[in-house]
Amino acid sequence: MKNILILIVGIAVFLHFFPQPEVTKFYNDIRASMDESFSDFSDTSVRLNPDKILIDLKPDLKHFSPAEVDSLKEITSSRKHINEFYQSFCRDNKRSTTFHPNNQAKICRTISNYSSML
Repeated sequence: MKNILILIVGIAVFLHFFPQPEVTKFYNDIRASMDESFSDFSDTSVRLNPDKILIDLKPDLKHFSPAEVDSLKEITSSRKHINEFYQSFCRDNKRSTTFHPNNQAKICRTISNYSSML
């Protein structure tokens, strides 16, 4: 047990004085992953259920093409995807190549109703 402790301290001292780029990258990747996991786990504020957008748009889905419906289901699969779509196409008023302009406007209106919950 004592030898393992000495080995760990020796490795820590070596890495402190002689940093290795691969180890530093690995450490930063793991740390970012853990930070994201803990933030998702400990999130206590009220958040938008991604299915809510799809439920609100259900009456209008008959005007959507099958490809648009598939894209909408992919967008509403998580809050992250909804937020990315909202930031890219709704806030910046960019044109999506996937959706018809009228359908994109409906999606953006629906998402903007819940923008404070993203």
